[in-house]
Parts: sequence; structure tokens; C-alpha cells
Amino acid sequence: MKFGMNLLLWTAELHEGLYPLLEQLKAAGFDGVEIPVFHLDVDACSQWAPRLDDLGLERTAVTVRNVEDNPMSSDAAIRAKGVMANQRTLDCCRALGASQLVGPYHSAIGEFSGVGPTEEEWNWAVDSMQQLAEYAGQVEVNLGVEPLNRFEAYLINTAADAARFVRQVDHPRCRSIYDTFHANIEEKNVRQAIESCADVLGEVHICENDRSTPGMGNVPWKTTFDTLHSVGYDGWMVIEAFGMALPELAAATKIWRKMYDTELKLAKDGLEFMKQQVAARWT
Repeated sequence: MKFGMNLLLWTAELHEGLYPLLEQLKAAGFDGVEIPVFHLDVDACSQWAPRLDDLGLERTAVTVRNVEDNPMSSDAAIRAKGVMANQRTLDCCRALGASQLVGPYHSAIGEFSGVGPTEEEWNWAVDSMQQLAEYAGQVEVNLGVEPLNRFEAYLINTAADAARFVRQVDHPRCRSIYDTFHANIEEKNVRQAIESCADVLGEVHICENDRSTPGMGNVPWKTTFDTLHSVGYDGWMVIEAFGMALPELAAATKIWRKMYDTELKLAKDGLEFMKQQVAARWT
């Protein structure tokens, strides 16, 4: 198992002021960090790769798409723009040395039609992802398709949705992720949800029901870890928590109050929780 920390708790991009934090995350015992890739500057990303190597921190990455580059838009030009933006993001991942790119980049976040996805929208999204998967094979970066809850997206909301989508894309570089925050809203049965995507599962986001410290809320953690163990999962477990450090992200994730002592304490406590759960099962 590998344990990671999503940097969106602190930042939306890498910058010099983060270096002491990265040192602290490594010292705390994290294997790697999940890096937001929103500013598609390949040269800047390449400069960080050796520094992260020196720290001994592996990398995954996360991104989103918006209405202007929606890969499932009815407008072919917008879909093409979404594919190109995702490809450019993969270029950044390769420059960073990131092994995989996760997130809801299958469709525009926060964009709704008022109904569920049509068959056309689904097929447009699959076609866009197939193009991206081919490119992912060229740059040797894996894809992790993320289901979001119904209040953030409408194409893929459940683990079974994500698994069906990935199987239809049908490419070895395209897999799904499981996010405990979104699952806590959308899934009726956690065991069945994880089992439904087990064969295509490439990463797990460890998130509490209020997006704060994992293990201190109402997510059914015992069932979650029991099932991940029973299906033989052995990949990245990444803490994804949100706070108030980034006003734009706090507004998007609806974080109005601070729910932890410090960001670093959240990371350390969350890591201890994950390691305890894994040690009790993966022996």
C-alpha cells in the first residue's frame, strides 16, 4: 500500500513556499503527494520532478474540466478542447513524474442540464476518454476516473457508474477511483459499491463525510477497509481534505468553517488512521 496526501488542502499549484511542507509530509511518513495540475506549464512541472525525487516523494496528480472545455459537450469543438486540455495535463504529469492523473475530468464540474446524462452525452464522454487513454499510453501515465456526488456533477455519480464507464472505454491505462466522501452521499451499500469497481480500481480517496480529518466522522470505515482488503486492493490511499486556505476552492467545496486544528495535524492524524486500518488487515 502507498499513502499519499492531496495538496489541495494548502494550494492549487506548486510554489517555493511549499517546500518546508513537503519536507514535513515526508517526515510524517507519506509515500507521496497528489499534486493539483490546473496551470498547464510543462516546464515548471519538470523543474519540480528532481526536487520531489530528492525528498523521496512519489506523485499522483489531480485535475478537473469546466464548461469551456467539457469533454462531453454537445459542441464537438468544446469536446476537442477538453481532450486537448486533458492531454496537456498528462504532459504535465509526465514532467512531474506522476504515475497517474485522477479526478472528474470526464465532464465539466458544477455544470448541470437539469436531468441525468443522455445516451449521447455518455457516448461523447466515452469517446473523449478513449482518445485521452490512447495518449496516456504514449506518455505512460494512468487515468483514474472519479465519480462525484450529484451536487457536483451528473455524468458519473457512483462506483458502478465509474466502473461501467471505464469498461466501455476499454483501455489498460484507464481505471477508476473510489472516493469515500462522494460514496457516503451516493452509495446505498459500501461493500457492494467497492466490489462493483474492484477490477478497475486504481486509487482510493480517503475523505471524511465533512471533508476534514479521516476517522473522525461518520464514514463507515470498518466496512470500507474490510471490503478493500477482501477485494485485494493494494494501491494508493490518498487523503483528500479541504479547508479555507484557498477561498475559491472553499467556495466550490462549500467549506464555511474550520473543522480541524491545523492542516498538518489533519494530515498526520489521517495518515496514522490509514496506517492503523491497513495494519489491522493487510498483514
